[in-house]
Amino acid sequence: MTDHGVAPAGSPIVLQRQMLRACRSAGGRMKMADSLGTRVTGRELLLRTLVAKRVLDRALAPDEKMVGVLLPPTVGAAIVNAALALSGRVAVNLNYTSTQSILDVCMDRAHLTHVISSPVFLSRVKLDVGRRMLDAGELRKQATVLDKSLGFVQATLLPIGMLERSLGLDRIRPDDPLTVIFTSGSTGDPKGVVLTQENVGSNVRAIDQLLHLSPGDVALGVLPFFHSYGYTTTLWTPLTLEPAVAYHADPRDAQVVGKLAREHHATILMATPTFLRIYARRTPAEDFSSLECVFGAAEKLPKEVCDAFEKKFGIRPSEAYGATELSPLVAANVPVSRHVPGRPVDSREGTVGKPILGSRARITDRDGAKELPVGEEGLLWIAGPNVMQGYLDRPDLTAKVVKDGWYCTGDIARLDTDGFITITGRESRFSKIGGEMVPHLSVEEAVNAELGAAEGDLLAVVTAVPDRAKGERLIVFHLPTAHDPRDVVRRLTEHGLPNLWIPGADAFAEIDELPMLGSGKLDLKRLSDMAKERFVEATNA
Repeated sequence: MTDHGVAPAGSPIVLQRQMLRACRSAGGRMKMADSLGTRVTGRELLLRTLVAKRVLDRALAPDEKMVGVLLPPTVGAAIVNAALALSGRVAVNLNYTSTQSILDVCMDRAHLTHVISSPVFLSRVKLDVGRRMLDAGELRKQATVLDKSLGFVQATLLPIGMLERSLGLDRIRPDDPLTVIFTSGSTGDPKGVVLTQENVGSNVRAIDQLLHLSPGDVALGVLPFFHSYGYTTTLWTPLTLEPAVAYHADPRDAQVVGKLAREHHATILMATPTFLRIYARRTPAEDFSSLECVFGAAEKLPKEVCDAFEKKFGIRPSEAYGATELSPLVAANVPVSRHVPGRPVDSREGTVGKPILGSRARITDRDGAKELPVGEEGLLWIAGPNVMQGYLDRPDLTAKVVKDGWYCTGDIARLDTDGFITITGRESRFSKIGGEMVPHLSVEEAVNAELGAAEGDLLAVVTAVPDRAKGERLIVFHLPTAHDPRDVVRRLTEHGLPNLWIPGADAFAEIDELPMLGSGKLDLKRLSDMAKERFVEATNA
């Protein structure tokens, strides 16, 4: 195998086989840790995973392909995911920040018989999985002396080729499903995204190629596994490559995340801009002193957030871009610390970077019919090994977004002559007002500036409701402020914002907190629902 997980014949080897090699290679070196105090070496991780596989194979029916997992990011949750993969099963990591009704929909759509979780954790997040429950703590107690003895032989003594064959890993194919991840529901009903071995594997290889990962790297695992960003970058990347990872269940817990980074000399932080804002305010500067690569993705990374983070910690976050349907990574800017001298420019602030290894990008008109020249703004499409297999049991929905191998991201973007992608908005975050497309993000930035938002803070968000006269009407939800909406509107006009882009003073509504998803992204669907509840009747009266 080469450094990037490619077999000598040139075809990529599946993630489970890479994991066996990575754990064997790590040996007595730390491979995983978490804030609960768990710390395992590569050898221990492989042993525990093989033992867990034997226990799960007894607890699950032989033909039980999809298995739910409802656990926060910990060493235990990583072992459960790895053990299911070694059995050739499909892990469905469920969103513990969702409502009970959405959780029920996801479990039903994945036809789950069992969900591996913890009663204590479920009571904390106020969710219930009913008769599907498999208690992770009880499963751990079911490991026998024989399980541990055989696990030890497999993990330490059996030649790797024999181990692979004994586990049946030679029968797993690159296009076999690895996981189902439900979309966040930020813009609508959650859909089950089926990601294959090669979908996630191609992302892992791309991350290695971008960051030149080594045994000296330690990632901070603060992202949930139910989000593809966390699933690929902080679960499978350390499982199959040389870096170690340190997990914490709550990414907003700035003090504990900082302590974890300091204790384990973390070098890589994958986060969202929302979480980076929190760390810039609440994490002691010395805690992040070992960081070499910091990424902000899953939403737009404002310059103000980068400035605030760099000012405090001495390292500037890089922007990356992805989508659940793309496993998730599409493009990334390479941090200065990992740039290879003599190579072409691989970072450009204000962009989301160049397409990753094996992926291609193109821009079309809004109808998707005509490809546009370099520099023109339009719909962003991506092709490559990271494009999902499809939506679970929904070929109709898959056909709407995947055409001839190209996935329509729904984002508005442009490409420059060097191949860098600039995201200018989301199609769902535009309103057609008086026949003109009005970008919510641009209006949002202008309103936040007028409200005095500092260091990347988000004080207001923009959404829209239907309007009989103009098609749509902009709505602004904002946190408590002394600013009068009439003064904000007047200043927006004075600063030259187009008239169609300026919300009415009566379209401002105060709320105590902005609705967020567990992934750290704005809950756009909730915002839209709130706007309809408060404004539709008044708008159309």
